Amino acid sequence: MSLTCQIQVVLNNISKKKADAVQKALEPDNVDFPKGLSLYVEKIDSKLVFNFESKENIKQLIGTVDEVLEHIQVALKVIE
Repeated sequence: MSLTCQIQVVLNNISKKKADAVQKALEPDNVDFPKGLSLYVEKIDSKLVFNFESKENIKQLIGTVDEVLEHIQVALKVIE
């Protein structure tokens, strides 16, 4: 039996400038993801949406979400 887990994190009311900066700051981290783990980031209106998916290791997914949220927080602090 295969288990797939998806997590979506949405940053609401974010300016295009901040959304672009956060997205660019995270690009280096989106390379060489472990097998079965993925992250897709998209801008929708005034939202920045992070879609995480794991097909193998839920603990690894939780750790990745935590790490990405930390990087987002740092990027937003640097921008301001």
